[in-house]
Amino acid sequence: MLQLSLAWLGLGPVAASPWLLLLLVGASWLLARVLAWTYTSYNNSRRLQCFPQPPKRNWFLGHLGLVPPTEQGLRGLTQLVANYPQGYMIWMGPITPLVIFCHPDLIRNVASASATVAPKDVHFYDFLKPWLGDGLLLSAGDKWNSHRRMLTPAFHFNILKPYMKIFTKSADIMHAKWQHLVTEGHTYLDMFEHISLMTLDSLQKCVFSFDSNCQEKPSEYIAAILELSALVAKRHQQIFLRLDLLYYLTPDGRCFRRACRLVHDFTDAVIQERRRTLPSQGIDDFLKAKAKAKTLDFIDVLLLTKDEDEKGLSDEDIRAEADTFMFEGHDTTASGLSWALYNLAKHPEYQERCRQEVQELLRDREPKEIEWDDLAQLPFLTMCIKESLRLHPPVTVISRRCTQDTVLPDGRVIPKGVICLISIFGTHHNPSVWPDPEELHWAVIRHDRDEGGAGAHAAALPCAAGQGGATPEAGADPARGGRTLVACGAAECKSAVTHRRLACNPP
Repeated sequence: MLQLSLAWLGLGPVAASPWLLLLLVGASWLLARVLAWTYTSYNNSRRLQCFPQPPKRNWFLGHLGLVPPTEQGLRGLTQLVANYPQGYMIWMGPITPLVIFCHPDLIRNVASASATVAPKDVHFYDFLKPWLGDGLLLSAGDKWNSHRRMLTPAFHFNILKPYMKIFTKSADIMHAKWQHLVTEGHTYLDMFEHISLMTLDSLQKCVFSFDSNCQEKPSEYIAAILELSALVAKRHQQIFLRLDLLYYLTPDGRCFRRACRLVHDFTDAVIQERRRTLPSQGIDDFLKAKAKAKTLDFIDVLLLTKDEDEKGLSDEDIRAEADTFMFEGHDTTASGLSWALYNLAKHPEYQERCRQEVQELLRDREPKEIEWDDLAQLPFLTMCIKESLRLHPPVTVISRRCTQDTVLPDGRVIPKGVICLISIFGTHHNPSVWPDPEELHWAVIRHDRDEGGAGAHAAALPCAAGQGGATPEAGADPARGGRTLVACGAAECKSAVTHRRLACNPP
């Protein structure tokens, strides 16, 4: 048997068994990794000293809990932005640095970088993976690029225009519910709950061509989506349940799995039914029937789309994209609309001017319904919605991980491997970017494309930014859906929120 000399450890020759050699190799590899990681962490810490940082809570927690997900936390974030208007660095525990940007001059570098240079950081999205799969929100690299190109036709104006009647009908159902509550003597309204049901109702019709009447009666599918959204948000606050092995042993984990199965079963059933329809009708006959009905839903587009090699999406890919848009579309839209109506309720003079603008547009029209081309004729309403999205963006932060050293315009360098957070809320409330950032201003100049010079687009980011966004640019006007709902309300009557002095509880 081979003899291994350990004289350098003060030991004599020992038998060099394969297991001992394997143990030594493994220990050496582990030691080398620890040393490399320690050096990288120390080097990054030294190179990041050029970024200011607020005082730590303590050496172990770092800045954990500095900005809790509460109203008080957002006030604290506003103060941090006022103190560090160009951005700052925080520590998540003793070893993980985060660089936070809250100024368009710095955001532009990260947001405009390719998906290979600054990809989405999976740490912030992993909890959604079992539900949403590899849709546009969670995919990366070649798959993200390919799917984004394939899905762009789904957001062409000619496909979106017929959806206006769906939006109007869903908004009318919600308004009727509000009027009924008023006649019953209710004085308080949880606006976010009602608007969430309205957006889910609209999306289910636009994505699946399915009418569940979820605004008027319970829907198991809609309840599952709302439950999944709440469970994901709750899990983000439970640091000890980040491991899947532990989480799925808890009651919340079991509920999450059950709701995922229900949502997936519904989407799969729609896809299979639609696939059975296509061969029997033929693509040409199918498109003619859809053209006659004047609607082409999202599932139709996903089934018909093909890449450069004439390869279509798999059923799993279609389910991932449909589930992604049901999640992203309902929650962000409901949040933005709730805050828009809340801000109009706080400023009755702006609300009245919006109402007059809509009534003037529809003065000689019967029936008084908002149409696609009308949306461009509502400049004041548009400015109010954009300003509300600035004050209360539905998405407050997005993350990117630098895969190579990134040089900022001022010469500072973000080391490879460091996570960057683009603080949308912080940018929107940055006094060096927006004068009087805490006030609602309707002035057109506030959101003019030239506002703030070349950084205008990076100064207002209500939903996302850069190469990792989930929605193709075609039709991705964040104020368009809001104009439809708010304009419908203004056409009918003064908002029930203020006319009857109902209190709003925005999310």
